[in-house]
Amino acid sequence: MEKSDHTYKIATLFSGAGGLDSGFAKTGKFENQIANDILSAPAETYSKNHHTEIQTVEEFNKHPKIPCYIVGDVTHVDFQPLREIDCVIGGPPCQDFSQVRGSREELGIKMTRGNLYSHFIRALTRAEPKIFVFENVPGLTSANGGSAYKMIIEDFENLNIKWSEIKNKIKKGPDSAKNYFLIFNGIVNSSNIGVPQKRKRLIIVGVRKDLIKPNDETNFAEKAKEILNGEKSLLNKYPITAMEAFEGKTIPEISSKYTEIMEEYRGVENEVGTPEAFAWKSKTWDKLTLDAVDDYLISNAITPKDDDEVEVAFEEHKEVLKELGYYGKPLKGKPFDDGSNEIPKEGNAVKSRMEHIPPNMNYLFVNGTEWKVKGTMSNIYRRSHPLKPGYTVMAYGGGGTWSYHYEKGRSMLTNRERARLQTFPDDYKFEGNRSQVRAQIGEAVPVRLGTKLAEIALNVLEKTR
Repeated sequence: MEKSDHTYKIATLFSGAGGLDSGFAKTGKFENQIANDILSAPAETYSKNHHTEIQTVEEFNKHPKIPCYIVGDVTHVDFQPLREIDCVIGGPPCQDFSQVRGSREELGIKMTRGNLYSHFIRALTRAEPKIFVFENVPGLTSANGGSAYKMIIEDFENLNIKWSEIKNKIKKGPDSAKNYFLIFNGIVNSSNIGVPQKRKRLIIVGVRKDLIKPNDETNFAEKAKEILNGEKSLLNKYPITAMEAFEGKTIPEISSKYTEIMEEYRGVENEVGTPEAFAWKSKTWDKLTLDAVDDYLISNAITPKDDDEVEVAFEEHKEVLKELGYYGKPLKGKPFDDGSNEIPKEGNAVKSRMEHIPPNMNYLFVNGTEWKVKGTMSNIYRRSHPLKPGYTVMAYGGGGTWSYHYEKGRSMLTNRERARLQTFPDDYKFEGNRSQVRAQIGEAVPVRLGTKLAEIALNVLEKTR
């Protein structure tokens, strides 16, 4: 179907620094009317990059200026100006669901319902958008033994029945609601669609039931699945790597750099002397050819159909890097006036420990040595791998839970490296101190995932005009 020049209005809630919004904006088909977050630092970041005025909740409720970024508690926002919105997007925190445990689990769900989630629902009932995009952590599917997730799905599909109950909990909102048909409901691995990061998100996309024509349900659902699973691309089999993102070139083009990096770890198992170290040598190092393409296939357990498939895959890598604006632009040494490319300082103990942990390995590699550390999570002091997507970029944490670079002489990633793993463009400027910027990046939806979700929304909106 030929797309028109028509543009669509969107509103985002829990917007943060604007990763999801940026993905929609890249299509050139969406105009953001309202964004929101409770913190001021991401608001400043968003405002600088999207040229949007900032208003407090109180200011917006009295004299709304659209477009704008509303700073403050979403529970107090008057959503009346949302009546002309085509699409509502966002990822509300759902801590209320996960905090309920034990024998009172079911009662807790009924009583709390997830306060912030309820206000996402309130925005839907006020705006009655043609489509919504809801994103969250995969753990939501198991919160409260799965009951919370089941309830959320039922709410979206039966809002006209459930709304009176929800409204009673939050004490505000209109008197009626529309139902939505879910054209996508599942976990998306961002690395399958060209994001250089193993980041999984729960995605729910709903279309107003009263707009759906015969056969639309199946067509919309199949298109959404195709886009989010990368079904017409080799990227879901040949993922973009951290090294490609940081160096700005595809694997075949940076073979010598890869060899240089991996040679630094030759003999590290003898220095450490742990069972994990010797196991790594036999399972990993002994398999390396120090040829970037061959080792890439080994590292990612890829068995190509033929040589042409490999060539096509890396051509797709090149096209994605061009789309992201990274091609031929290595990050190392590149200055950014927001300070996001400064290498964080690490203590001598951390530096020494990391020099003995090779790519893809974690704290367990050195346990039983002078570099040992207590840990319970697999990402503690884990190095990234140059030939694999990076690990999930974290917003908060401690105890060595930050992502670590694959180079032996490096420790923590810079915020700009984290931003590239999240597919933010290099001209995206971040406001706030280092920890605030790190949180903004870690909490964001990858921009490229946002673009793919925008494609789904466009497919619906163009066919329901």
